Amino acid sequence: MTTAPYELRPLTIPVSVDDADALDFLAMVDVRNEIYREISANDDEAATASQLLPHFHENPDNDKRCWIVLVDADVVGRVIVDLPAEEGSQVAYWMVELLERVQGRGIGSDVYSVVEETAREAGRSVLQSWAEHPEPPKGSDVTRLPSPTTFGDIPLDGPARYYLRHGHTLEQVDRKSVLDVEASLANVRALLADATAHADGYRVEQWMLPTPEPYRESFAWAKSRMSTDAPAAGLEVDEEKWDVERLARHDARYIDAGQTVLVTAAVHEETGDVVAFTELCSGADPTATTQQMDTLVLREHRGHRLGQLIKCAAILRWREIAPESTRIITWNAEENRPMLSINEEMGFIPAAYIGAWKKVLD
Repeated sequence: MTTAPYELRPLTIPVSVDDADALDFLAMVDVRNEIYREISANDDEAATASQLLPHFHENPDNDKRCWIVLVDADVVGRVIVDLPAEEGSQVAYWMVELLERVQGRGIGSDVYSVVEETAREAGRSVLQSWAEHPEPPKGSDVTRLPSPTTFGDIPLDGPARYYLRHGHTLEQVDRKSVLDVEASLANVRALLADATAHADGYRVEQWMLPTPEPYRESFAWAKSRMSTDAPAAGLEVDEEKWDVERLARHDARYIDAGQTVLVTAAVHEETGDVVAFTELCSGADPTATTQQMDTLVLREHRGHRLGQLIKCAAILRWREIAPESTRIITWNAEENRPMLSINEEMGFIPAAYIGAWKKVLD
């Protein structure tokens, strides 16, 4: 296939969205939102430029390399490579995203070369990436690609063929689930009462960012455990080192983005430490879909219904904070049956499936 004419240009990251050099960034955000709308047929993952910009600024914990793809001077896609700053990391996370109208022209395969080139120059040998694989219409005769974990599968669609063509293997399937908040409330209240009765020795604490001083050290430790305690299948995950300084940088990005983040934690009464947590996050639009971000119960504190406790407490508090946000979306590995069971009991239903892809460079 002859690649259609295009331009790949490094993305300028402005200090402010109001700066004269912010035009490319603004266009990138518009295209990002349009691409996600094309994939999901909704605006659940839409974001504003002001909301995203702090997450693109220089970050000592992650080196983000970004390009925009232009056809006939219009921004039609983006390429991003993230290089974690953990000592000895071999991983590069990447994405190539294009509008539907320019797909099939060879552009996606052509720009992929910058992904491998960037990873190799940074001394990385493992590429990892995620993509949503929408379900085809019912009755379609589509080959399925099973997860090697034996939990979940995806259709062998265009994105899947793209990854396979470039030497990636499917390592895991994640489920994206959505909750109708209003319809779930009575059930959530009952589940919270049940969890509370089984969580002797633990209490619920909730806060908006920034993290209160008494919980910074143990919450930073709990955040670091996301890299070791969450199901990762065959993916390579660096063990992250979080301290109070890294946590402060994390909090500041969301605050600077104008986002509302509620942390709901289970605190171990005996030690005063955060041993389980979940995060709910929204942007500036009070009616927008809420995202549930990191959720974890530390391994040594499982078996006390703490996941159920914090997730239910979070939703009830969130209803008071953001009453106009009627939907919550979350992501879980298909093999994470304990967390999926809690979600299903609360009323979350499957919305889409995400493939986690990996390639080891020669």
